[in-house]
Amino acid sequence: MKLRLAGPADAETLVGFNCAMALETEGKRLLPDVIGAGVRSLLGNPRAGFYVVAQHEDLVIGALLITREWSDWRNGDFWWIQSVYVREDWRRKGVYKALYRHIQQLAAQDPAVCGFRLYVERGVRFHQ
Repeated sequence: MKLRLAGPADAETLVGFNCAMALETEGKRLLPDVIGAGVRSLLGNPRAGFYVVAQHEDLVIGALLITREWSDWRNGDFWWIQSVYVREDWRRKGVYKALYRHIQQLAAQDPAVCGFRLYVERGVRFHQ
């Protein structure tokens, strides 16, 4: 499995992952044009955040989004892990763990990062 920052060529995959995640976790149908514009906007604005993808051969099998939050108390950025998605046939195979460890390493190498946190939506019911 290869871990890397997402680029513009990953936009459609990330849109699909976001749509699938919203439907699976919250029963929400995202508008592809709106989420597509959002994904492409973020990919073009690294100061706002970035996606990391896990890839097996030519297939992106998982992704997560990092957004940044400035902390005046710590004079640094918190990285928030959001929009985590792993293809169903790749779940329980260590994909998220690998993505998490990769983020942990990236954060440790960046002196502007004071910590990272996982964003969890409360009250979400998982749909089968």
